Amino acid sequence: MRMRVFLGSDHAGYELKQHLIGWLTEHGHEPVDCGPKDYDPQDDYPPFVMDAAARTAAEPGSLGVVIGGSGNGEAIAANKVPGVRAALAWSEETARLGRQHNDANVISVGARMHTTDEATRLIEIFLGTPFSGEERHVRRIAMLTAYEQTGDLPRLPD
Repeated sequence: MRMRVFLGSDHAGYELKQHLIGWLTEHGHEPVDCGPKDYDPQDDYPPFVMDAAARTAAEPGSLGVVIGGSGNGEAIAANKVPGVRAALAWSEETARLGRQHNDANVISVGARMHTTDEATRLIEIFLGTPFSGEERHVRRIAMLTAYEQTGDLPRLPD
């Protein structure tokens, strides 16, 4: 299934991002490069990552890929964007479960944590895994969405 995929990184993820743009195109997807456009060892990831996340949230049905050295900062930045559920994936199982259980719309990957082939496989799994739609997962995501919209914490069980 053809999908628009928004990508953002920092300098540590730049080479992987460039690789993924070609890989996504070869596999019938439409990659959108949110930057950086050039390698700069002093760049800051928030503008690029948050742009990719915001564009993903604004376009239902699209997915986002954010990449840094570890992926931690990028996941944090992406999750600041309303409507984004970014999952830090470090294994095939976490990539799959991020989509299947959390309906994550952005995956964060650490370029320094994986080979290019391993990281590409994480993206492939993430893109190919649908949300399960199970009631318990829908309920939990609704709690997160409500908090994001109102600022009211979910009710604690009695």
